Amino acid sequence: MRSVFINIGPLVSFRNAPASSLENSVESSGLGIVVEEGVIKTIKHSHELIDEYSIPEGRHSKIGETACFDLEDHAVVPGLIDGHTHLLWAGDRSKEVSWRREGKSYAEIASLGGGIQYTVQQTREANDEALHLLGYQRLREALRTGTTHLEAKSGYGLNVDSELRLLEVAERLNNNAHTPTIDHTWMGAHDIPRGQNVDSYVDELVSEQLPAIVEQNIARSADVFCEPGWFSVEQSETVLQASRNEGLALRMHVDEFADGGGGALAADLGVETADHAYHTPMDVRLKMRESGVNTGFLPGTPYAMGDAWPNMDEIVDESIPFTLASDFNPNCRTLSLPFMCSLMVQRCGMHPLQAVAAVSVNAARTTPHPSGMPHGIIAEGAAANFNIVDGVHWESMVLQPSSSPFSATVLNGQFISH
Repeated sequence: MRSVFINIGPLVSFRNAPASSLENSVESSGLGIVVEEGVIKTIKHSHELIDEYSIPEGRHSKIGETACFDLEDHAVVPGLIDGHTHLLWAGDRSKEVSWRREGKSYAEIASLGGGIQYTVQQTREANDEALHLLGYQRLREALRTGTTHLEAKSGYGLNVDSELRLLEVAERLNNNAHTPTIDHTWMGAHDIPRGQNVDSYVDELVSEQLPAIVEQNIARSADVFCEPGWFSVEQSETVLQASRNEGLALRMHVDEFADGGGGALAADLGVETADHAYHTPMDVRLKMRESGVNTGFLPGTPYAMGDAWPNMDEIVDESIPFTLASDFNPNCRTLSLPFMCSLMVQRCGMHPLQAVAAVSVNAARTTPHPSGMPHGIIAEGAAANFNIVDGVHWESMVLQPSSSPFSATVLNGQFISH
């Protein structure tokens, strides 16, 4: 099946942009795209495609096996990539909103029976079909706001069987042709199970969970919550080094509540991405940059938790490589990457093009497409994932935090109207 898209408005492709800047990222109106078998085959001027395929006038038409779509100068941006989600969990922690407004800390809420441990209990009690339905509904929600691929962590099981089960359910979801594809991460080191001490649990992670995860062969990466009160730098390094030795890529949660040394460890290990990182000092950020470590900023978390925004001016000035992601979890229940972009543009002064890059071309470097094809860009030979903006200006993507800015998404070559 072939699809031809003509009369595209401004095209945010990133195909001509050098890695060090965003110059030439936006192309002028009038281009067209040919898609075959889920791959972008050709990008050329619409007039050429109209002649080549004898496309008649009219918004949508079909000629034999070729579907034609006239986009009428609507802007187009790449399919969005969410590089940090906690996709699968059950239960409701809305009560914690009141506790936070009463001044209780994250640790105090956990001591009251809330936090990660409550979600672990609820998730363990949910059956596979309930988790699968929740995951499917969340993926559909993500797709409506332009996400075509996302990373999904386990981490609400905290024992061998439950962690394996979460990854199995996520992999079932990955086989659905009408939802975003998934990059799987094992995060057994998300918290310490009730009744265990951290040292014995680290031993369990390395000697029991990790071998089972490797044998299952679903997770591409391992992640650790390296934060004072959870996993120390030394404990995190133990889990991460063991995971690397077994062939897993490495990701980290670091310095969310304080500078606990997580960023420095990320630099030493050269992990793919170190996320949150609100309290990472600039000298450590520079070491992370030199080690090729991405910083994953998760603006939905400070928005939901009432925390301070990161200083993005100095991040941009120092050319710190970064992405934006949703951090979808029981405390941050949105999968909208346009909302994340809006927060950074409206609250942190980020240029809209930097925000779009952070959820597309930048995110692709830490969250690969399962086919191995390039994605997060609109280029010949890349996965056919892109979004049609509901208007002629691509910037409107960052101005609709409460609704989808897209009229349609092309997902692995399929045209899906919203």
